[in-house]
Amino acid sequence: MAKPLPTHADLIDYNQAVAGHDGTLSDVDGELFIKPCTPAEIAFYDSSIADHPDFAEFMPTYMGTLTLDHHPNGTTIEEAGAALLAKHIPAAEHYEHHNGTTIEASGVAIFERNEEALDKAEALMIAKHSIPEVVVPVKTTKKIVTDQAVVLENAAHGFVKPNIMDVKLGVRLWADDAKEEKRIRFNKVTAETTHKDLGFRIAGMRVWHGEGAKGPDIDKEGFKIYDKNYGRVSVQTSNIEEAFRNFLFSPTAGVDEELGKLVSQAFLADVKRIQTVLEGQESRMFSASLLFVFEGDGVALRTAMEEASRSPPTLVNGDGETSEGDEDEVTEPKIYAVKVIDFAHAEWTPGRGPDENSLTGVRSVARILENIGGA
Repeated sequence: MAKPLPTHADLIDYNQAVAGHDGTLSDVDGELFIKPCTPAEIAFYDSSIADHPDFAEFMPTYMGTLTLDHHPNGTTIEEAGAALLAKHIPAAEHYEHHNGTTIEASGVAIFERNEEALDKAEALMIAKHSIPEVVVPVKTTKKIVTDQAVVLENAAHGFVKPNIMDVKLGVRLWADDAKEEKRIRFNKVTAETTHKDLGFRIAGMRVWHGEGAKGPDIDKEGFKIYDKNYGRVSVQTSNIEEAFRNFLFSPTAGVDEELGKLVSQAFLADVKRIQTVLEGQESRMFSASLLFVFEGDGVALRTAMEEASRSPPTLVNGDGETSEGDEDEVTEPKIYAVKVIDFAHAEWTPGRGPDENSLTGVRSVARILENIGGA
């Protein structure tokens, strides 16, 4: 069954991102992740799904594109979104997933860029919404200058308390067309972080510490936020495993040594599969990331694992769907997901061999997960 688009005021600020550019959006239910992007990134999604299905399996589910037009007439974000949906839902286009299912997606979305209208939209969001996905937009990073966006399935949707880690891949972070200033700046990041020795750095994390948790960098939902400075300043090669343990183990949230090791083993299996796929393909992906998500509520995590152990075919990467077919649309609790994300500087490069730059980071992550899961 094709998933319908949300019906009203669906385009809101996305608050679960732990790294990346500002300006990402979501629908009210949190099922969709709308990311501003370049035409090159859209082309990479299209070509991956068409010609590289093994790799596409580890990409976020791609549902289509939206055009983000500037709209100077004073319309608020919610009003523009409602008008868009009313106009386009009847004639929504169908996009085919790499797994054969379809989803409906419209072709255009209009966003207000006027500061006064943005203030109105923020006030309206505060008044109308109280679910965790809805927050007042906080501008902390640069926005991509583009009028295009990809619509993806939100990998963090469906978890009770999603713990999320973004691992930025590569020793070299800049693409061939990067300006000299950017090359110098990114080379400095490499030299000063774990990119140099390990081929990756932790770009950001959010880890649930339990109901009512208090302390430095813990938000009102009980998530400890590790921002970009954590991976740039606090984490070095000497303590990188400790950083991963901070993500995988959270005793105050019920994620004890046993559960954390099981999650590490599950992550390792998928990272090794990603490694195998990349070793057999010819591509170049600069500043792509591995996105790790798992259930951060220890009770929910243990329950999900127990259910999966009773029905082994349902233990799959993030999908949470049974293997008996979709007739009853029965879903299982989610346990974990591993995705490769951020393809602004990615392309398939026949004749140039595997992407050893990204693979350096993938192999390092695999070694760390193996150490933790087998300890």
